[in-house]
Amino acid sequence: MKSLFSYFFFFLIFVSSVPAQSTDSLYQLADRYHERFTSKFYYNGTNIRAVNDSHSFVYTTQTPRGKEFYMIDPEQKTQKNVFDQERLATSLSKILDKKMDAYNLPFQQFRFSNQQDSIFFRVDTTDYYAALSDYKVAMAKEQSWRRDIYWSTIFKEDSKERVLSPDGKKEAYISEGNLWIKDRESGKSQKLSDDGSPYEYYSSNIYWSPDSRKIVSCKYRPGADRQLTLISSSPQDQLQPKIETLDYLKPGDALPVRRPVAFLLDEDKIISFDVPEVESQYELNNIKWDKSSDFFTFDFNKRGHQQFIIYAGDVHSGTLRPVVNEESPTFIYYNNLYQYWCKESDELLWISERDGWRHIYLYDVPSGKVKKQLTKGEWVVKTVVNVDEKRKQVLFKACGMDKDEDPYLEKYYTLDMNNGKIMALTPENAQHNVGFTKDYRYMFDVYSRVDLVPTMVIRSVVDGGKVVYKPEIQPDASKVVGAGWRMPEVFSAKGRDGETDIWGMIIRPSNFDPTKKYPVIEYIYAGPHDSHVPKSFAVEYRPSALAELGFITVMIDGMGTANRSKAFHDVCWKNLKDAGFPDRIAWMKAAAEKYPEMDIDRVGIYGGSAGGQNAMAALLFHPDFYKVGVASCGCHDNRMDKIWWNEQWMGYPIGKHYEECSNVVNAHLLKGNLMLILGELDNNVDPSSTLQVVNELIKHDKEFEFVMLPGVRHTSGEKYGERKRRDFFMKHLWGMDAPEWNVVKSKDF
Repeated sequence: MKSLFSYFFFFLIFVSSVPAQSTDSLYQLADRYHERFTSKFYYNGTNIRAVNDSHSFVYTTQTPRGKEFYMIDPEQKTQKNVFDQERLATSLSKILDKKMDAYNLPFQQFRFSNQQDSIFFRVDTTDYYAALSDYKVAMAKEQSWRRDIYWSTIFKEDSKERVLSPDGKKEAYISEGNLWIKDRESGKSQKLSDDGSPYEYYSSNIYWSPDSRKIVSCKYRPGADRQLTLISSSPQDQLQPKIETLDYLKPGDALPVRRPVAFLLDEDKIISFDVPEVESQYELNNIKWDKSSDFFTFDFNKRGHQQFIIYAGDVHSGTLRPVVNEESPTFIYYNNLYQYWCKESDELLWISERDGWRHIYLYDVPSGKVKKQLTKGEWVVKTVVNVDEKRKQVLFKACGMDKDEDPYLEKYYTLDMNNGKIMALTPENAQHNVGFTKDYRYMFDVYSRVDLVPTMVIRSVVDGGKVVYKPEIQPDASKVVGAGWRMPEVFSAKGRDGETDIWGMIIRPSNFDPTKKYPVIEYIYAGPHDSHVPKSFAVEYRPSALAELGFITVMIDGMGTANRSKAFHDVCWKNLKDAGFPDRIAWMKAAAEKYPEMDIDRVGIYGGSAGGQNAMAALLFHPDFYKVGVASCGCHDNRMDKIWWNEQWMGYPIGKHYEECSNVVNAHLLKGNLMLILGELDNNVDPSSTLQVVNELIKHDKEFEFVMLPGVRHTSGEKYGERKRRDFFMKHLWGMDAPEWNVVKSKDF
């Protein structure tokens, strides 16, 4: 009897928490989210850009009429439309031969001519300009658009281009693997090297010294030629399938080897520099000559990303010396490094995490020693924006300096390099999205939080961030709130160690009823290259529309992601399956304790790319908490994915830890309900990564759903995949069937 009573008690609780609305009406709420809410958020500043050398800014905004372009002049204290959009739309309609809506022009930003009497903009892949005197539109003579270079293209440094010397008298080039120079006046050519070949040749990346008397080029040995083969099953221009191949190096593949060689033209001398562990390089690049022409520098990124050295090569002694030697027992996030070579002194600004936090150091270049650490504390320097050598001032963006605030909020500061004094330019407790004038005198600051509507101000950088102009027309969310929108909540709780604050956000449906229970769905992206929970105000975030189906949706930054301490970040090292899950689970349990409407016995999760890997990993490694997962285009085995992203976090050489983190190897652990979504032509993550998961699940007789999208590349699912994802969550978290899509008219949704 007791068990029967428990069953009925659970049944009553479940029934009382089922959404009162029909499934059809809930889908309509989700599908119309943008129309109901997002479209009513007016006058927010986006695409902020300074106008040439002036102190004015232009930006794009949404108004009740549609998309408009505004200009702000902080000195004249004016805010106005940049140009007559109706006249431009009329002219543009003629040249494009189709009707243009004046308040939905087909571009998001533009630039002024030097005289500010014309504007240049791009429609699709074509550049146009319009004279503001008569609004005549014409195609720009010089097209700035170029075909996008595929992100994994292998540059074999064997181009035939000629590189002009600074004095304009000579040009250098590569022929049959060797370096040549040609005197432009006499036309005479001279061969400088003899040891090049088609298999190990001199690089066409040629660097002249400032005095035009010396050259550096690397002896280049090509690496692997792995390619990704994709099959387009349903091409639009023919019946039969098509095949395409793309460069695609994977972890463990052989990489090119570069050896720097200096050619002293006046002395007819060649110096080959002996770089320690040269065969172990990930990259040897960023070659720069000193203004004296006595030495050059280059970056040496050792494979495995645990050592990064800046070397200086002395062309008189033929020796190398390290200027910076950065080492880590885990990883150095090389894409986040920063170096600034001072023009007025023999000094170098460098960013390092060597004390456990990301900070700025000042190096003495001749000695290769740190002169001083310029910033210090349990906060991070995110970006150096500008260095003013004359004023000895550094303008930078940082996170976490104000201890009682969300540590991810980005704020701006100036640093006096002489006395170490730091001045806050943006003191408000908010995320500051900023644009600067070319001379860094003024900054356009749009500051907000997830739970704070934006404010736009113009500040004086030279006066310590003083507000010099607050535009009269400010962002306005009143119509959004009036339509019934619920503002998301910022929430923090302790992580796995019981000490570290974990930050995230909670999104509730617009018809939220605190007396009911709601399943929880986490949108996850735990890529270690950044933190991912939004900090700026928006009406619509990734899982906002999904919440309208009767879910509470959350986003969380767990350990293993960036922009906190080095120790926080290091959790990901050789351990991508962790994905901060212990922190995420602790966070959701704390949230549910405070908000009992969050039913953490029914938790779903979804994500794409690295988030797809995370979503499936949740069901494999934490099945007692996560019950339903949808993984889109996941990099399910880090050995199958692109080299640069995966070796950064998983290390080199390839070891057992790659298998331990693999969703393919661990597919037999699957519990709960899994949907896999894949773009057939994914050129970011090898589609075989998902297909190998499918194969392994079938081997173990596991139940799952698989959605393949023909002709689609790297994707979270597009419209069809989003619908399938919603159906899947509704079925497995609410026990509700989806609408009968094969009989429903599309206009109904």
